[in-house]
Amino acid sequence: MIATTPSVPLLEARALSFLRQDEPVFAPIDFQLDAGELALIEGDNGSGKTTLMRILAGLLHVGAGELFWRGKPMQRDDCIGEILFLGHQLGLKADLNPRENLLIAAGLNGYRDGSGIASVLDEIGLGGFEDEPVRRLSAGQKKRVALARLLLLPASLWLLDEPYANLDRIGIALVNRLLEKHLAAGGAALVTSHGAVSFHGGEPRHIRIHA
Repeated sequence: MIATTPSVPLLEARALSFLRQDEPVFAPIDFQLDAGELALIEGDNGSGKTTLMRILAGLLHVGAGELFWRGKPMQRDDCIGEILFLGHQLGLKADLNPRENLLIAAGLNGYRDGSGIASVLDEIGLGGFEDEPVRRLSAGQKKRVALARLLLLPASLWLLDEPYANLDRIGIALVNRLLEKHLAAGGAALVTSHGAVSFHGGEPRHIRIHA
């Protein structure tokens, strides 16, 4: 019999929590996420879902517990460009146009193989708005500019905090299509959503977070 090597999770948390004034924001949680997998982070309002996302994105320090990236203790230098966070604040410069915003993002993180700014904007539904300052775009169009980074940048792990907010039915279908494409290519994603996620790429993992 040929011995097989167990696959290593892309991301793993062990007894992970965050402390505010020495008090945990949420109860310690354990989970792992494999390449090609989607996980839904579930919890009541104020339970710490966004806080968890910000920890995973490196914007907050781990309060307690451990994080592992590809089987090793997570060091931010080891996953630069591999983790992409899309939160409530879209991280767009309002006086720049969509093309200029994406040029800045790609300058910091590089390009996904085969991607280009013009083709990404077309795919995301913003063809013709390349030169329009972001401040003149609708809330839904601004969200699409942020979503365009998912197609353009080479991140393996997407952290999507309420990605369906400010999107119409077509925009929601677009997010699902982007997720399915990303997972099929071996990427992974963690998603929070107050509404039902109609995802057709297989049964997602559920991560329950509570105070």
